[in-house]
Parts: sequence; structure tokens; C-alpha cells
Amino acid sequence: MNITKRQCFLNAARHKVTPYIPHYVDPIDEYREMLERETGVMREGLDKWLGNHVDKFDLSKGEYIEPGVYKDEYGIIWDKRGVSRDVGDIKNSVLPEPDLSGYELPEVDEEEACLKCEAFFERERNSDSVKFIRFGSMLFERAWFLRGFEEFLTDLVLEERFASELLEKLSDRVMRLVKIALRYDFDGVYFGDDYGHQRGLLMSPALWRKVMKPILAPMFQYVRERGRLVAFHSCGDLRTILGDLCDIGLDIYQTVQPEIYDLAWLKKEFGKDLTFWGAVSTQTELPMLKAGELKPLLRRKKEILGEGGGFIIAPTHRIIMDVPLENFLAMLEVFQER
Repeated sequence: MNITKRQCFLNAARHKVTPYIPHYVDPIDEYREMLERETGVMREGLDKWLGNHVDKFDLSKGEYIEPGVYKDEYGIIWDKRGVSRDVGDIKNSVLPEPDLSGYELPEVDEEEACLKCEAFFERERNSDSVKFIRFGSMLFERAWFLRGFEEFLTDLVLEERFASELLEKLSDRVMRLVKIALRYDFDGVYFGDDYGHQRGLLMSPALWRKVMKPILAPMFQYVRERGRLVAFHSCGDLRTILGDLCDIGLDIYQTVQPEIYDLAWLKKEFGKDLTFWGAVSTQTELPMLKAGELKPLLRRKKEILGEGGGFIIAPTHRIIMDVPLENFLAMLEVFQER
């Protein structure tokens, strides 16, 4: 059966049976360079070789102020020279006090955003993949990036007015960009905001429902009313709020970490409402197993989560240098099986 990658992904996301399971793989730049050296696949042909069913595009901006040191549009400085160079370590405090009087969020340049979207679709005009506009670290994460992790968690309880004002301003900015982006033919919006660690939420479920759920709900509703998919990334164990995310219109949950969830339970409990994206551990499987162990494990994941549609198989996070090449190639082989 001939089917485009885009149609295969969309069918899976609509819980339809597909002839194969769509996939997505995103190696960090250093890993891409290694793949180019070891496989002979040139950088410009690498994405085609990976066979991804998704292209993600975002409108964030910033600049390197020195080698390995990046300043984003919010004024946050990220040192990418250490162990966590893929993301970076925060080196400054933009909001040392719970006070917004001296700080303005970056302006939304509508004309620039439109030009970037137009350029993206021009570059991708021959691609048959699904297109998502991405807003990463948009609310809770962005707030603690600005304020400090412990400080913002404390603010949520002791400085409620400040915390609410900051989250409201952040959500208003994201919504302005969402409205601009959805003038274009994006298939969906990929939101990201980490709420969990591997043993639960970073805040109580009651606090999340009080603070975060009312902000997310109109965002999800706006996207769904325009016939687009709502995808949401959060690391960690979200089982206490997955039902809430379903209630407010989530279509696709990413990332499904197998060291946290029993996949059969997850499919049984939430498989009618959610499409699952992930399930291949970059923590305990890809770096540690042998290629011969990995292949049957990945095929079993496809059987469990792919039954009746509703599954995008993918590593739980970006591929970093601790994944052996033979494991990467074994994973890609299973992903591309038809």
C-alpha cells in the first residue's frame, strides 16, 4: 500500500491502523557529524536517510555571545561547553526577585515570524512529512529559567500574584506566535513544558491543576478548533495528570519514557484518547543494550503501542554520543521496517 509519510503519521494520530509505524529520530549535531563520517551519508542527505515522518520548526531566536555561550531572546545565558552542551547550563538570573517591574518579555515581530514561516515551507516544499510548529520550554520551564528553579517553585506558593502574572505574560506571548503560525499549513502545534521527574510531578497535581491547566486549556482549544493536532512534550511521570491533559484536548503525548511507564498499562488506560510518541529509552536501552537485544525489544514496543494506531516510535530524547553506532543503526533498521 502506497502512503505518504504525512498521511501515515496523520492516520496514526487519528488512531487508524497504518501499514507501518511512523517514526522520528533527532541526533545532536555532534552525533550527526559522526554519522556523516561513519556512514558516508552527507549532512544535506541525512534527514532523508533517517526517514523521519515529522519536521519541527520553531520561531525562537538568540545569538552566541562567545564560543559555546548562547544568549536567548529572553536574556538567559546558556553555557553549552560542558557535559550538558546539547541544552546548556544557565549562567545568569534574569529575575533575581519576584518582581516584573524592570523586565519586559521579548517583543513579537509579526513580520519576521511570517517571513520565517514562509521560508520554512519554501525549504520543505518537496517534503512529504508532517509539519509542526514548536514552542519549547514555554511556560513553567521558561519561568524557572528566568527566575531560578527553587525560586519559582517557591513563588508558586508564596508569591502567587507574581507567578500568575509571569505565566500569563508568557502564555500571551506564545499565543500571539501560535496565531501567526497557524495562518500557514502546519499540521499541528508541538508544545513543550517539563512538569515531571521520574517519580512524579515537580509540583503537586492539585497545584498543577490550579496553575497550569487553566493556561494550557485555551491554547489547546485554539489549535483544535482550527483542525490542527496538539502535541505536548514533557519529561517525567505524568500519570496523575494524563487524564487532565486528555480533558483539555491533547492529541499526542511525547515523551513516553519506558523506565517510568508500563507500556501495556499506558495503552490500555489512555490509548483511546492519546497517541504516544517515544517509548525508546535514551537512558536505559539505546546506550546500554546490545544491538541484538534492542531489535526484538523495539518490535515488541511497536506491537504494544501500535495496536489500532496511535503510536509514533521514537527515542525519548535526542540521540547523544553515548549511543553506540551499531545500536543506532539497529534502531533505524527496525524503525524503517515495512
